[in-house]
Amino acid sequence: MAISLTAGTFRALVFDCDGTLVDSAPAHLGALQKAMEPLGLTMTADWYYPRVGLGPDALLDAFEDHVNRKSLPRGEILARYDAAFKRCLPLVREVAVIAEVARAWHGRVPMAVASNGHRENVAATLSVAGLLPLFNLIVGAEDVKYGKPAPDVYLEAARRMKVAPEECIAFEDSDEGLKAARTAGMRTIDIREHFTPVR
Repeated sequence: MAISLTAGTFRALVFDCDGTLVDSAPAHLGALQKAMEPLGLTMTADWYYPRVGLGPDALLDAFEDHVNRKSLPRGEILARYDAAFKRCLPLVREVAVIAEVARAWHGRVPMAVASNGHRENVAATLSVAGLLPLFNLIVGAEDVKYGKPAPDVYLEAARRMKVAPEECIAFEDSDEGLKAARTAGMRTIDIREHFTPVR
């Protein structure tokens, strides 16, 4: 179902990346599984998919609780994950109903991506999907103190675009992301009303 926006009712658009602009969960899961292998741990799809909106730290916090292991070597895990993610990028696909919105408004209003992921991975993901040229900027995990559900990435995106948050529309696929955008003062569109990923 196409999403129609009315010109003049907003000044900028902000998009989450994973699960919103692109269906990248299979790539992230594959990379996380590779990162956990040397520890003898398995992150299953059934455990991972309900938590796709979490940032890296929150996800690993939850996984530590799940496997009853405290203080996993996060630096090592994330280094292996980053390397494996690049190899898993061919699994990424655009979410057409949202990508169409970005294409329709490209060059008409400022557009940013606000993600809990690291900026390099977000850019690589968008590039593989052919969407990177559409966006003025990317705000990632390293650009803010707190990830979603805190509003920081959305506030920072609005600040860099020089647009008030309340004049932005944010597109999200998770409860954490929607909370972040609404706390920032943005209008939101829950893309789950328009797109259901195939697992």
